[in-house]
Amino acid sequence: MQEMKISAGKRPHNPLTKRVWRDIARDFRRYLMIFLMLVITIGFVSGMYVANNSMMTTLDGNNLTLHLEDGHFELSRTADEPLLKSIESGERADLISVFRERAYKEAQPEVQKAVDDEVMKNVRENVKAAITENVEKAVDSQLAPYKSMLPSDEYEKRRDEALNTALTEAMEKNLDDAVNEAFEKAKESDEYKDALSEADKKAKDEINKKIDEEYAEISEKYNLDDESFSPVKVSVYELFYKQDDEKSAAGTTGKIRVFSERTEVNLYDILEGRAPQNEREIMIDRMHADNANISVGDTISVGTESFKVVGLAAFVDYSTLYENNSDTMFDALTFNVAMTTNDGFERIQGRTNYVYAFCYDEKPDDVVEEKTLSDNFLVSLITQTAAAENDITIEDFVPAYANHAVTFAPDDMGSDKAMGGVLLYILTAVLAFIFAVTISSTLEREATVIGTLRASGYTRGELLRYYMSAPIIVIAVAAIVGNILGYTAMKNVVTAMYYNSYSLPTYVTIWTPDAFIRTTIIPILMMIIINLVIITNRLKLSPLKFLRRDLKKTRRKKAVRLPKWKFFTRFRARVFIQNIPSYLMLFVGICFVMLLLSMAVGMPETLKYYQESLDEMMIAKQEVILMSVKDDDGNVIETSAEGAEKFSIATLERRSETFNEEITVYGIIPNSQYITLDEAFATIDNSNIADKNSVYISKAYADKYNIKKGDTITLDEKYENKKYTWTVYDIHDYSAGIAVFMTNEQFNAVFDRKEDDFSGFLSDTPVDDIDDEYIAAVITADDMKKLARQLDHSMGSYMKYFQYVCVGVAAIIIYLLTKIIIERNERSISMVKILGYNSGEIASLYLVTTAAVVMISEIFAVFVGYRLMAVMWHTMMMTLGGWFDFRMTVNGLVTEFVLVFAAYIIVAIADFIRIKNIPKALALKNSE
Repeated sequence: MQEMKISAGKRPHNPLTKRVWRDIARDFRRYLMIFLMLVITIGFVSGMYVANNSMMTTLDGNNLTLHLEDGHFELSRTADEPLLKSIESGERADLISVFRERAYKEAQPEVQKAVDDEVMKNVRENVKAAITENVEKAVDSQLAPYKSMLPSDEYEKRRDEALNTALTEAMEKNLDDAVNEAFEKAKESDEYKDALSEADKKAKDEINKKIDEEYAEISEKYNLDDESFSPVKVSVYELFYKQDDEKSAAGTTGKIRVFSERTEVNLYDILEGRAPQNEREIMIDRMHADNANISVGDTISVGTESFKVVGLAAFVDYSTLYENNSDTMFDALTFNVAMTTNDGFERIQGRTNYVYAFCYDEKPDDVVEEKTLSDNFLVSLITQTAAAENDITIEDFVPAYANHAVTFAPDDMGSDKAMGGVLLYILTAVLAFIFAVTISSTLEREATVIGTLRASGYTRGELLRYYMSAPIIVIAVAAIVGNILGYTAMKNVVTAMYYNSYSLPTYVTIWTPDAFIRTTIIPILMMIIINLVIITNRLKLSPLKFLRRDLKKTRRKKAVRLPKWKFFTRFRARVFIQNIPSYLMLFVGICFVMLLLSMAVGMPETLKYYQESLDEMMIAKQEVILMSVKDDDGNVIETSAEGAEKFSIATLERRSETFNEEITVYGIIPNSQYITLDEAFATIDNSNIADKNSVYISKAYADKYNIKKGDTITLDEKYENKKYTWTVYDIHDYSAGIAVFMTNEQFNAVFDRKEDDFSGFLSDTPVDDIDDEYIAAVITADDMKKLARQLDHSMGSYMKYFQYVCVGVAAIIIYLLTKIIIERNERSISMVKILGYNSGEIASLYLVTTAAVVMISEIFAVFVGYRLMAVMWHTMMMTLGGWFDFRMTVNGLVTEFVLVFAAYIIVAIADFIRIKNIPKALALKNSE
């Protein structure tokens, strides 16, 4: 051709440049498929990065503009002004001095009384003795004349009678006055002062000894004497709330936590409506309103009171609706946060929770410094509260960095972004290899042309740039279009997903360089590198080998000898052997699709199984945890509920560099009907501290952290510098929670509790004979279902649509690879047509082989995808509290197989049409 003529002199331009666009136009379908896949994937991931970074930036900005707390604490009752001032100072109270002064003050009257009683006793005895002596002398003097006149017996009798009468009269008349007079004189004596001083000293010594022992225990427990302590000045704000039952006009029910007006800290972003202005108006969380079908203008009841909803807002301290920080998962379906006016707050019947938010006067630079400030402030809070003379206790303490209601949403969005990036890179790598296989096929098809060009003076570099131009152009254009799509439609899709899961403020799109780098630069580089390696390796062959169409680097091996099968079977076997690289790529592509389908099919099945099976997994239908084991009269709280048994419970933390998880520790009575412990374990001698190191752990704990019998586990106190190390005695078949089990006796010994102490009751029947004021919490299966319910609500609805997307991806990948296989065999297909075979017979030769490969690949890929998804599920669950296994039923595996094979059927129809359109004349062209 004229454009291929090479002059001896300098070429004015490279004609291959113009040929690139003709190649793209000629193979438009293939490039269009790859282009669409890249556009959709890059668009979605770009939208995820844009929405994610924009929302994260908005959240960070709102933390400042809406004055997010640095933490909060709850007290047993309202604090007075002096206590709040002391807490705000951040100083560490001198508890020893305070305790001693308080104890001295309380003991002084008792010491004074003890000494006075002893002195009074001695004075009374002395006065009585003196009076008795004087009376005896007087009586003897009066009866002296009769002593010689009367017989001795008569005299003694008369003397005793006279003495008794005289003593009685004297005692009644003179004893009290004499005693009081003598007591007053005794108090002025040095002996009295010495006795008082000695008693006071002895009492103080006993007090000091007791206080020193108790303080040493408290100090060790809370690290109060840490030498690195420094005062942390804070500002404290009231954040009182009341919690009651919620019921909407739509019939939805749940719990609602209502705060009074917020004006200084933990403010809100109103997304619809306005803030309440009178006692009958209320503003609620926007996400809960969406879930419960509550709109502005509706009426909801809070306990017995009705309120009109006038606004939907995102509260800066509740971006995720955790009812309690210890909950496994947030629950936006049955838990709501709201704000009303101060007058409206007073209308609500229910107990007031005295929560105080605090903000550091000097903000920390990072999380490490924030942790240090939090630890120091906790020391101040503990000591100042204990030093206050108002019998007030700390009910809860949560620093902002450990508050799941604040941190979960940004942490989870960060993991979403990472997962999206991984999927993008996997798909880019798959498509890059498809490109490489396509180009390798093109090199084989155009081998003589390449040999001619090389012999005519074209360099490897020029040919390399030519063959790499199409993939680079396609991915570059796809990246541009994908990013445009990401900043427009896709970011709205991702943002809607986030709004469906979290209570987020008003969204504002922000330019995100990170999205451009990760969704444009990195995929292009991956495409360049993968194709560069493969194409460069091919172009190293000599021009002569290209002219001879001998593209093998090694010596050509003899054809594989096949058994004496029928012609069609041998032909199909040859097709398979000749296209093994393409079929391997087909297997990789199907594995990738199966991984996506495992998530789309398996996640709903996993969540459904967990929700349906949790009732049977629970230790008991109710875990009733008490505020105190004794009532106001000092009597041990009991219940008459059938089958109820006492148990103990505590919460520790399993700490790691990435995630701190709360672990529940149970103390179980011997022969428990709810948790069966080995008899040998139950009889361990807990008086020996060495024997306290054996525990059971739950199956969920073992599965999540890959712990086996005989391994060692270490848990920490949440707010204390104290560790517990135990050896796993065995694994208890309990999958509803991450837990540790031990005998109640062992529990009390480990946690330094009284021998007969307990925390509450396990029961399969309702415990309804204990006053609510003594109950701290009641844990039921519904509480444990929060994780599955919220994941199902957040992601389950998208999984069905995602299955259809996976079918489309499978169809495109299979189409691209089968197209390569057919193109490689176009001459053979044309020759077979000349030999008289019809299109159906020819299609069966190639399509049956491919169908068999697809089916076999699916069988293996189903299990590969399932195992890969199980690994990804495990990784995802490691960032969440709680655990349940990824599950896939046989129906789910069959569904995956059918969906991918359905995609192949669609492709097979297109391949049949392609085979039918291959002309017979092709076999006669360029026959070398």
